[in-house]
Amino acid sequence: MTNGIAESDWKLFRKLHPVAVERFCKQILNEIDAIGADDAKTCHQRYAEIYGMIERRDKELAYMFDNPRRSSAMGQLVAICRRSLLTKDELNGFSQGLVNFVKSLTDEDLA
Repeated sequence: MTNGIAESDWKLFRKLHPVAVERFCKQILNEIDAIGADDAKTCHQRYAEIYGMIERRDKELAYMFDNPRRSSAMGQLVAICRRSLLTKDELNGFSQGLVNFVKSLTDEDLA
């Protein structure tokens, strides 16, 4: 696995990639809704908080989803799993070796 992931894992990663992007963006939009609904803060405070959150999340988005390659897919998959963007069933579609690798680097219970 040092030169990337197996072909079957790569195909599944490419299939699940847009699913995980959508889930991540939904999480971000939910965060924006929660911040925007916080009437304890001024509109400007909410705007500033949303702006900062989007800047942070944009960096995460870029790391997890920009320019997917077989050589970077393992790291991207670990980051995706750390954000709980795939279901256990989706994760268990990968080879056991890759699942074990991801599990060793995350708190995910993939059994």
